[in-house]
Amino acid sequence: MTSSENLSGENQTISDVFILVGFSSLKELQIPLFIVLLVFYLFTLMGNLLIILLVKLNLSLHTPMYFFLVNLSFLEICFTTSITPQLLAHLLVEEKTITINGCAAQLYVISIMGLTACCLLAAMAYDRYVAICHPLHYTTILSSRACALLAGASWIIGISVAVSQGMWLFSQPFCGSNHICHYFCHGPSLQKIICTDPWVNVIFAFSVLVLFVMSPFLLIILSYARIIATILKLPSAEGKQKAFSTCSSHLTVVTLLYGSALLSYMKPPSGSAPETDQLVSLMYTAVSPALNPIIYSLRNQEVKGAIRNTIAKAIFSHNWQN
Repeated sequence: MTSSENLSGENQTISDVFILVGFSSLKELQIPLFIVLLVFYLFTLMGNLLIILLVKLNLSLHTPMYFFLVNLSFLEICFTTSITPQLLAHLLVEEKTITINGCAAQLYVISIMGLTACCLLAAMAYDRYVAICHPLHYTTILSSRACALLAGASWIIGISVAVSQGMWLFSQPFCGSNHICHYFCHGPSLQKIICTDPWVNVIFAFSVLVLFVMSPFLLIILSYARIIATILKLPSAEGKQKAFSTCSSHLTVVTLLYGSALLSYMKPPSGSAPETDQLVSLMYTAVSPALNPIIYSLRNQEVKGAIRNTIAKAIFSHNWQN
């Protein structure tokens, strides 16, 4: 995947190593940033592993919503692990390099997880739509087979689109500087050092964004439009509040993910400084994956109950063995 040919006499191909500029300019803040990101990373691992464990151990959570949530938790562990450990290492060393093969592998994982997350969030919105708008047919519509198909389709779309996009991107020749103005192999940053016509790259990336990122977002909006219309028709205020509460965690996660990602990707090329772009990217690569388990735990009575039951079972089992 190394670039080995020039498109013109003035274009010089880069070596087989990229330099991730990252937060190099924040010399005095790199150690504090290392500590903060390490804490967020540990929270991400522990929080998402806890969600997976709770769903596995509690039959009350064996429902479509938590099936999708387990997929999302596994996805977030993979996503943040593909970025944060390398970033932590680069904050402690002077040489912040990554091979082209390593960069390609990182971009594949990031793209797969990002695209799959968008589809899973749309599936979770559909789950809430069926639960609120068609409660009597909930178990029939969202059977185990239907949930497996929705989750499988999300992963297949994420993998196929990300691999196609990555193969196309790394089949292009890179030339000029081998410096990437980001802390990971960021697609838009890589496109800036491709020798071919940049507008072809922009159009291709924009097509992927519209078809496989914004389309799920549109489905989420349509689902919630129907959900809100149904909730407003409920006769009691208590019923309305309960219905809204079942959607609040999902809506918060959608807002965090899409809000930070759109700020990072859907902006003018010269709209902001690289440091600002990287700080915005930290929202969806480090902060959001750490907050999502907390959101689903603190704002969800079922998860709180599962935590209490798991702790009670562990204490009872320990006392019984003694």
